[in-house]
Amino acid sequence: MAPQAQVRERRSHLRFDKVFTIYLSTEGGLSRGIGRNISAQGMFVETREHLSLGERVKVTFAGEDGTEMTCLCEVRYQVALSYGRKDGREGNSRGVGLRIVAYEVQEDQPLLLVARERVMH
Repeated sequence: MAPQAQVRERRSHLRFDKVFTIYLSTEGGLSRGIGRNISAQGMFVETREHLSLGERVKVTFAGEDGTEMTCLCEVRYQVALSYGRKDGREGNSRGVGLRIVAYEVQEDQPLLLVARERVMH
């Protein structure tokens, strides 16, 4: 029997195990999405909108108390999912992986850039 290969987890940052409603601002306008798997480096967003690889989008999280946080992100990958529902019908979902580039501290000030090395792949 061959020894089990050790799998290295590339995602070393703490992740939120919650689902957030987010707002996406693009050149095409404003849309809504579901933010999942959120970390300090990026997030996965379920959205019906088509976003191009490399496109920059503003993502705004709105709290129930009226607070907001906005970050500038870059589209890193796209996925389309097809799955079976409990009622036997087919379900579909689409989403994008976003890398956080900068945080908006105040609307009247420039974005706060995130310091990190550039990953090419």
